[in-house]
Parts: sequence; C-alpha cells; structure tokens
Amino acid sequence: MDFRVNTVNFTADQKLINFIREKIGKLELMYDNIIASDVYLKLENNESNENKVAEVKILLPGNELFARKQCKSFEEAADLAVQALKKQVSRHKEKVS
Repeated sequence: MDFRVNTVNFTADQKLINFIREKIGKLELMYDNIIASDVYLKLENNESNENKVAEVKILLPGNELFARKQCKSFEEAADLAVQALKKQVSRHKEKVS
C-alpha cells in the first residue's frame, strides 16, 4: 500500500507520522486490497481548542473511501477517522463478496 501524509500550515514530526501509519496499517489487516492512503493534516484557523483536522482517503479497486475528523490533537483526529474508515471498509467488503 502506498502511504502519503500531507501537512498544511505546519510540519509533522516523525512520531506523529509513525502513529498514523500504524493506525492505517490496521485497515490493511481488515482488507488487503487497499491500493493507497492519503492523509491530510491541517490546522484550522478558529478560536476553538479542537482546531486539528485529519482527513484520510483510501483507494480501493473501483472505490474511494474518505473520513474527516476534527479534534484537540492530530492523534485523536486520525484515530477517529480510521475508526470511521473501518466501518466503511467492512461495508465495502460485504458489497464486494
């Protein structure tokens, strides 16, 4: 699986990238036909503490799944986005099989 992390308005440290790679790797255990994953990490310009956004897109043969979460930390946002994608992957597996 091809794995890319894109950051907007900041630079991510390797610890954060490794955390996200580990979480997305768990999706690959559920469904081994994942072609690629794109992760976008953004800092929103609002006054709230929950200004960190994680958008995760995974490419499957003939389909594309997407989840966007906004939280207090990038780890929490990425974790919630991957949980949402787990549900989408399981629904996709049911449709395909």
